[in-house]
Amino acid sequence: MRSFLISDNVDTFVGMKMAGIPGIILHEKEDIIKKIQELKQDKDIGIIVVTEKVAALVPELINEIKLSKERPLLVEIPDRHGSGKGKDSIVRYVKESIGLKI
Repeated sequence: MRSFLISDNVDTFVGMKMAGIPGIILHEKEDIIKKIQELKQDKDIGIIVVTEKVAALVPELINEIKLSKERPLLVEIPDRHGSGKGKDSIVRYVKESIGLKI
């Protein structure tokens, strides 16, 4: 299985490419949706990596994929400027996903 990056900036794209993860730079919501749908159909893709800014453009689709039990796994990563989600983002995600307060 392979991973694929959808980034909004060149720095993240180049860094992940150097690590052996292919990807694409996209800025438009429609293009991002189209690429994610395309990647979901590719049985070789096991992980879709997206930057936080890309995820912010299509939050409904991101949440749908994250909460489904189907492949591929979707992972959000911060860009070179750091995370915009704050320190308690993992705790907040668990609470929103399953309703447990940690």
